[in-house]
Amino acid sequence: MSWTEIIELVDRAKTGDRAAFGDLVVRFQTSVHAMALARVRNTAEADELTQEVFIHAMRKLPQLRDPRCFAGWLRRITARMAINRLTRRGPAFGTDPDVLNAIASTPGEASDEAERGEAKAQLHEALTALKPDDRATLDAFYLRGRSLKQMAREFDAPLGTIKRRLFVARNRLRDVLLDAGLGTEFHLDEPAKAKRPERELAGV
Repeated sequence: MSWTEIIELVDRAKTGDRAAFGDLVVRFQTSVHAMALARVRNTAEADELTQEVFIHAMRKLPQLRDPRCFAGWLRRITARMAINRLTRRGPAFGTDPDVLNAIASTPGEASDEAERGEAKAQLHEALTALKPDDRATLDAFYLRGRSLKQMAREFDAPLGTIKRRLFVARNRLRDVLLDAGLGTEFHLDEPAKAKRPERELAGV
């Protein structure tokens, strides 16, 4: 199933098309279940969690503004619901030590780590929704750590053009993140402030 087909299914499902949502379940059920199992470490609970994730997703789907972000949005729901399930479960006799390790010894630690992981996945999902020029610009500056002067040489463009491209690309990425309900969770450094050898883009 192509991403174009997935986007069309998401658009139809948002209008209440149960058949379209059923097709999305078939497409993503395996990955959601694998993610759930990796977190709860119990097949029966992973089965239940997978069902809960899709029920929740069906109810909340109209709130997803950009259908291109569906996969990352679904992963985010899975991570949060897994954390909630582990927290409610609490330590129990005979529980696998690996499961207990998934619950933070420090309040909020496991939740924060999972949130960062899902935010990073969602960020890369958002980058794929951008135009190639915007994606290449952000990748060079934030992910590969290129300076503006290095980018000017790499893209064979004046420094002013690179600054403008970066400004536009950042704003477009922010729009995609806002559409996915993630605008407040990412910090994008301003070009003028980005003189450090390492730059932060949502912790990447």
